[in-house]
Amino acid sequence: MNFRNPAVRLGMLPAGIALALSPSFASAQEAAAGTTDLDRISVTGSRIRAANVETQQPVLTLSRESLEKQGFSSVAEVLNNLTSAGSPAISRSDALASGENVGGYYVDIRNLGAERTLVLMNGKRLGASTSGLQDLSQIPIGAVERIEVLKDGASAIYGSDAIAAVVNVITRKNVEGGEATAYFGQYGEGDGDTSQYSMTLGSTGERGSVTLAAEYSKADPVWAKNRWYSRDGNRGPNSTPASWSALSQNGSFCNPLVYDCSPTSTTSVWQTLNAGGDPRNPADYHVITPSEFANSNEQMTVLTGVERKSVYINGTYDFTDSISLNTDFLYNERNTFAQLAGYPYQSQAFDTPLSADSAFNPVGQNVEFRRRLWEVPRTTDSQLKTTRFAPTVSGFFDFAGKTFDWDVGALYNRNETIVTSRGDASLISTAQALGPSYINGAGVATCGVAGGPVIADCVPWNPLLPFGVAGQGSLSDPALQEYLFPTFTTRGETKTTSFTANLAGSIVTLPAGDLGFAVGVEHREEEGSYVPDAFAQSGQSTGLGQKPTRGEYDLDEVYLELNVPILSDMPFAKELSLNLASRYSDYSNFGDTVNSKFGITWRPLDELLVRGTYAEGFRAPTISDLYGGLSSSFESYTDPCGVGAPGSVAGNAACLAAGVPANYAQLGQGNQPCLTLPCATNDQFISGANPELNPETSKSTTAGLVWSPRWVQGLDVSLDWYKYEISDMIIADSVDRILRDCYVLGDSARCASVVRGPAGNITALTYGTANLGKLETQGWDLGVKYRLPEFAVGNFAIDWQTSYLSSYDEEGQNSAGDTITIGRVGEAGLFRVRSNATLSWTKGDLGVNWTARYYSGIQEDCIAIGCTNPDRFQNGETAPIRKTGSNTFHDLQVSYNAPWNATIAVGANNVFDHRGALQYTAPNSSFAYYGGFDVGRFMYMKYTQRF
Repeated sequence: MNFRNPAVRLGMLPAGIALALSPSFASAQEAAAGTTDLDRISVTGSRIRAANVETQQPVLTLSRESLEKQGFSSVAEVLNNLTSAGSPAISRSDALASGENVGGYYVDIRNLGAERTLVLMNGKRLGASTSGLQDLSQIPIGAVERIEVLKDGASAIYGSDAIAAVVNVITRKNVEGGEATAYFGQYGEGDGDTSQYSMTLGSTGERGSVTLAAEYSKADPVWAKNRWYSRDGNRGPNSTPASWSALSQNGSFCNPLVYDCSPTSTTSVWQTLNAGGDPRNPADYHVITPSEFANSNEQMTVLTGVERKSVYINGTYDFTDSISLNTDFLYNERNTFAQLAGYPYQSQAFDTPLSADSAFNPVGQNVEFRRRLWEVPRTTDSQLKTTRFAPTVSGFFDFAGKTFDWDVGALYNRNETIVTSRGDASLISTAQALGPSYINGAGVATCGVAGGPVIADCVPWNPLLPFGVAGQGSLSDPALQEYLFPTFTTRGETKTTSFTANLAGSIVTLPAGDLGFAVGVEHREEEGSYVPDAFAQSGQSTGLGQKPTRGEYDLDEVYLELNVPILSDMPFAKELSLNLASRYSDYSNFGDTVNSKFGITWRPLDELLVRGTYAEGFRAPTISDLYGGLSSSFESYTDPCGVGAPGSVAGNAACLAAGVPANYAQLGQGNQPCLTLPCATNDQFISGANPELNPETSKSTTAGLVWSPRWVQGLDVSLDWYKYEISDMIIADSVDRILRDCYVLGDSARCASVVRGPAGNITALTYGTANLGKLETQGWDLGVKYRLPEFAVGNFAIDWQTSYLSSYDEEGQNSAGDTITIGRVGEAGLFRVRSNATLSWTKGDLGVNWTARYYSGIQEDCIAIGCTNPDRFQNGETAPIRKTGSNTFHDLQVSYNAPWNATIAVGANNVFDHRGALQYTAPNSSFAYYGGFDVGRFMYMKYTQRF
């Protein structure tokens, strides 16, 4: 909401607008009774100002008071705790994520993708990455006054991206005095230390005000070795050394004098050095055993570390009684840290064997080896710097007995990204360090051949020396580490510039009330770039290859919104009104589009409100979608030419023509047969952008009611149904889809990008994005809020919010290539039921809040462990699944308002240290656990001093 003057807030309190965590606005009965005391306000989802704040759409308001009662230290954590929020995009648990969005914090309403939830700050767009994700860590929680969440499509009002929802973060203004807060927290395991310090200062004069909010926060990383579900490996406590990576930190080699060590061989034998053995003596090696395999989780972060610094300044000035200036300035720095285990180096992947002429070669022939580079784990430091300036001049005027509101504003938002990483090896350096070397007269290993030219800065490497064993060529040598492992720096930048003008008022007074309108125009420019390090661009490192992303576009938009009253103050029609809106958008890259919205409000009784909407929406292709450079990744897929694959076509004409043996078994990492499917590739696949993409389109429908029975004071009940249909979704053309089209359906054109090795395994594949996706989902939101009558023992309040997911269906293809509907309800993040119930008690200066967070059971694809329904069929095909039970996490906070104008709060999230079930498919995580669940009991203390 945007208030024209601060006194409005006082007049609103009787209407209950500031009630915390309500799924709708306050009591219909109270609002109807209190409208005469309200000024005109605007609510997220409509540009028309009105006294009645209950809208045609389900809007959730989180007040500052409710934010303070939760044990969270960021805006993203608060929003991801909503029952309508889906799986966290690129969560802190997703250690293997890569690209410019890593380190950010996002919100995904309705599970439709974070890029389909539009985030606003004071009604203006938050800056986005080149892929369209808006990082909520830009907003300091200490500067937040309230958050409004419109759980409906709103492209007719706000334009692109407002498909699933609109989140509007409204910051503090007109503050008088000051406030300082210190927050400390830690997990029960003694890690994840979190601290936050914030200060807000403000001064309000006769015609203007200044508010300043500064914040510093830091959360230390949590390590996988310190959590029960990750310390033993990616099968949790069920892990055994046999399930670890065979690429040991102790190194191993295949002796070409004894075994077939060719890349296509399935009979290679790998040997590692005996304890205390001579690395030059081949007799001092033994066949590596599972007990010597590497548990990569020992070196990985299970939660990334994050550090934030921010300054927010708001200034207001009334030029006259009817013309005002409002300015927002924000500067924010966010740094995140993540660590992966040392790189699993395989000489065959890079054609870099240990040279026969190396001083460390034990057999005198080129030697293929494997070694996890344990001494130098892969670290990534991601930094985001945000500069935002948003001035707005607004006012009102009277004409023909009507009052009209206007505003003219601008926005400049610049995000600068710097990603610094280390731990991937330079292939230029490894080729030299593994090449010819000799022991010089001083007894020092030297690159090159005796008497030949000196290779500057080169340090010879002996990859067969186990971790922790000293000696020449040991990877523990700082000089060798410096030579092999450069520091990589990737830079990115996005800029959003917009200019807006809006006019709202009443056209004419009809018998049922004023015919309200809002009209506006907007010009917006988006530009962005993401330039990987030169090593990544050239492919001369063990890291994933990337090419630069660079592009820009602009657009012009105009919209019109009407609010038409039809009936009022009649039997069974205390209010009946229609809301109509339409927006025309003209993009420089793909053309134009028109999106409209229709809403109805009917109040048959003072205490009952019935509402419904129908909305069209769209999401424009992002800079990354259109102009993104090529990037590489290790993909998991199922090869239909492999024996044992579901729907295998091994031995058919297409597979044989591609050189795949009829008895081929799919090969995974280390060119070893896959034990489970889908299986991760041993080689990097290439993906890229598509400049011919069209916008996604959507249709959303909502219907609901808000009931505040007059005979139960303080009770509000809301029930809302929703349905979304999204077409032409921009998705990556999947590896599985390409292989199915090529080998199962016989579409030879789809085979062009598939490259296979001599053994039949896929060694390279290139694919892009396309408007291929389609999704439909529907469900219900139930909200019950009840403030009980006052008792002698204190005041009690109940807030119960529940989301029920009826269906979540995506269009896909079966093994025969037929278009099918894939139902996904029950997968991690797509919970059938998600519910939060809070009981609050206050008496005088004491307060207690207890919250129970419920998640229904999860289902996942079966792997080797724990398949609970192996005979399940879906769309006529075998689709075995594993189901796990529901989970409930409990949070507690106790607070005390001290007489010296301070508040002291202590609490714990997941107070009973509840553990969710293992999830072997690692949803939204890099480990066998759902990335959205608590990773332990988190205890905290918060002190706030006002002055």
